[in-house]
Amino acid sequence: MTGTGLRLFCAVAAFAAIGAAPEPDIIIPVAGMRASDLVDSWDKDRAGGRIHHAIDIQAPLGTPVLAAMDGRIEKLFASKRGGLTIYQRSADGRLILYYAHLQGYRRGLAEGQAVKRGQVIATVGASGNADPAFPHLHFQMLATVPGSGWQDGEPINPYPLLTGARAGVRRGN
Repeated sequence: MTGTGLRLFCAVAAFAAIGAAPEPDIIIPVAGMRASDLVDSWDKDRAGGRIHHAIDIQAPLGTPVLAAMDGRIEKLFASKRGGLTIYQRSADGRLILYYAHLQGYRRGLAEGQAVKRGQVIATVGASGNADPAFPHLHFQMLATVPGSGWQDGEPINPYPLLTGARAGVRRGN
């Protein structure tokens, strides 16, 4: 391991070892959802032997998707699995938020654009490999270091953060 990979590994390991990662100021990224509406789908088996390192937030097609925290849009991307996706970096650069299976982006949303917590960035969909009968937001958080790539990081289960199981978390939108 060299360069960015080694730097990322060392930084994430250091934060985990000493508990130095600050509690993120985060909201549930789907309009109208409460903590009690969420289901912890972290670590569930997926097709092809994959493990789900995210949570799925079921909501009606077209429901607004909100920026879960302040930050910057790193990448707007369409993929076979995730469909329409957004990668957002937190304001301090230590988290990447991944929003997938979107129906569409907010008009005018662009890479490099600053976003505020609670701002509409997209709508819930069933794009990519999502079941059309189960529209949802696939929401993933990655611990990273400032300057790393938009896809680089170590997955963190967002469920305890979004449900208030850890101190300092906003439960409402």
